[in-house]
Amino acid sequence: MTVTDKWAEIVTGAAGAFEAGGFRGLGVDQVLAPSGASTRTLYKHFGSKDGLVLAVLEDRHQRFMARLDAAPGGGDAVAALFATLRQWLAEHGARGCMLLRARAEYAAASDAVVTLVHRQKQAFRHAIAQRVATALGRQDDRLATQIWLLFEGATAAASVADLTVVDAAEAAAASLLAAARGTL
Repeated sequence: MTVTDKWAEIVTGAAGAFEAGGFRGLGVDQVLAPSGASTRTLYKHFGSKDGLVLAVLEDRHQRFMARLDAAPGGGDAVAALFATLRQWLAEHGARGCMLLRARAEYAAASDAVVTLVHRQKQAFRHAIAQRVATALGRQDDRLATQIWLLFEGATAAASVADLTVVDAAEAAAASLLAAARGTL
């Protein structure tokens, strides 16, 4: 197994542990159990448990953005956001946004986690703005923010309802787009 393989194995295992048990309440042994890695290996690759948290959050963000980038664009660019969300939640479980959960747990404990999540959410908000611009043929920051809120709200609501909330958010986004196009 290469160093990169071990790194990925630790990140994947830790992501599952964090999804199931949160971030700060888990001990290092619990976080490493899924990968079978030692504490020494954790420190070698990540420097600390918080370093591993940062790696997990960065990996999660990059994997979601890659999935989103692979989704179709064009006139369905905004609908593809919600299709991607629906598929992601079906695969990973509807527990709310891992990034926002980490930010909430680390708000007073780690500026690095708070800063990373802020940067990731800004990048995601920008990706939505680009999709809105593609769908409309022009920039509309207010509409992009509204669709971003629908997406984030559907992500959170799916954790206490079911995936049909994603359909409702997608329908609301379609109505907002139609109104912005003047076709409502």
